[in-house]
Amino acid sequence: YDFWLGGSHNFAADREIGQRVLDAMPMIRPTAWANRAFLRRLVHHLVIDHGVSQFLDLGSGVPTAGNVHEIAQALDPRCRIVYVDIDPVAVAHSRHILVDNAGARVVQGDLRRPEEVLGSQPVRDILDLDRPVAVLLISVLHFIADRDDPAGIVRRYTRDLAPGSYLGLSHGIPAPNNQAGQSSAADDYFRVTRTPVVVRDTAAITSWCAGMTFEPPGLVPVNQWRPDGDTPAEPVAQVGLLARVPNTQGPELTG
Repeated sequence: YDFWLGGSHNFAADREIGQRVLDAMPMIRPTAWANRAFLRRLVHHLVIDHGVSQFLDLGSGVPTAGNVHEIAQALDPRCRIVYVDIDPVAVAHSRHILVDNAGARVVQGDLRRPEEVLGSQPVRDILDLDRPVAVLLISVLHFIADRDDPAGIVRRYTRDLAPGSYLGLSHGIPAPNNQAGQSSAADDYFRVTRTPVVVRDTAAITSWCAGMTFEPPGLVPVNQWRPDGDTPAEPVAQVGLLARVPNTQGPELTG
């Protein structure tokens, strides 16, 4: 991802598989840029328009330009952020970047285990779960297989949040005009990383957010979510949403 964004926090193996995916699916680069711009606009909207000052970023990955803490704390220095990732390299980089930042922490954990993540020391130390929190699942659930119940993961992270909390989410969808290339890229990615890539249609993604209230414009391609002058216009293979989480939800979803 960092390679596609033109960043410097990547290794030879990242560049090799990144280029192979890019060769099969050239739109992955504008999609990555559009997704990063979506994250920037999402965090800005949450801080400025809704007064959210706490963020839980799940599957945050290797740090690259425009991290959540950079965006949020530039707008409000009181913002607090916890990053969660399973990859020890991503966690080590994050800890190095955040060493002097009292308002941000990182957890090495598996987002598929919400109880462990929410009960971790960094979450308990700097997030007050009795106040609104924005849970971010940005470009990560398409790496979660159906057998791991992505719907249940979403519900378990959001069901007990304080009123005024939000879910920000982006997810891969079938590529416009290049589904064969997308399938080839996903297969190649799996062969190298053993991580599945599961693109899903918008109906499936919407179903995970039952009972939540979508902020306008709803679930749309990430470059169509509150676009500004820096928003890439090329077709993208990712959709995004921001949803307000009610304080009381219905029965837990299953995948």
